[in-house]
Amino acid sequence: MEKIESHNCFNGELQVWEHESSALNCTMKFSIFLPDNPSGKTLPCITFLSGLTCTHENFTTKAGAYRKAAELGIIVVAPDTSPRGDDVPDDADSYDFGKGAGFYLNAVQQPWAKHYQMENYITDELNTLIADHFAVNAKRQSIMGHSMGGHGALTLYFKHPDLYTSVSAFSPIVAPTQVPWGQKAFTGYLGGDDRTLWKQHDACELVRKNADDTEILIDQGLADNFLKEQLKPELFEAACDESGQKLRLRLHEGYDHSYFFISTFIDDHLDHHYHYLKD
Repeated sequence: MEKIESHNCFNGELQVWEHESSALNCTMKFSIFLPDNPSGKTLPCITFLSGLTCTHENFTTKAGAYRKAAELGIIVVAPDTSPRGDDVPDDADSYDFGKGAGFYLNAVQQPWAKHYQMENYITDELNTLIADHFAVNAKRQSIMGHSMGGHGALTLYFKHPDLYTSVSAFSPIVAPTQVPWGQKAFTGYLGGDDRTLWKQHDACELVRKNADDTEILIDQGLADNFLKEQLKPELFEAACDESGQKLRLRLHEGYDHSYFFISTFIDDHLDHHYHYLKD
């Protein structure tokens, strides 16, 4: 790995790293916030997954998460949303498929399968790199995300219960098998013939089989222009009710899909995770 940026921030340090990814067969970047840690003890860690068109930079520069993370003593990691580079296939005419739209799954269709292995990257390769190079407590990790990243956070939480202690999301795609964004991505990455494979990446489907006692926090703005067609939080609420999963779904008048919304409520999400991550 190579450190390409470093900034003092709230008595901690915000770093950006670049590394060669064997999972994605390309060069990747991620940011990591390291709070002041005079004790030298390992610290809890939260991974934030961003949405369509984003890179690691969107959360890093816009979310306003680091004051609270420093106060709580939590490391925060922000990876990219897809593989990158000239050799990586893309759909240049789409903002919601290809680069910037990895959907945090492992593609099985060509030409995507060679590079688009985002589930393996997040849960295995990147997780191992972070644990090997920083003072992270591997047993105290959580995950959160926004939009497509909210989809990723929820599905990876359910699929990797041994890895993540808690989950939260802003404006997540909760039912990708039932909305245009998810249907387009799943057809391209997973194929359109076997939709049982799709269900393995749908939070509404996963919660019915993987409910637990840890409360999930979701914030959704009611002025979000993607709310009715793409997000449909009521479907996840119904699935949680059916399975007995604890859910705190907060609906906010006047808030949209932007990082202004995220920055308004990010402290609540960090507090939510700290409740489960603290000693």
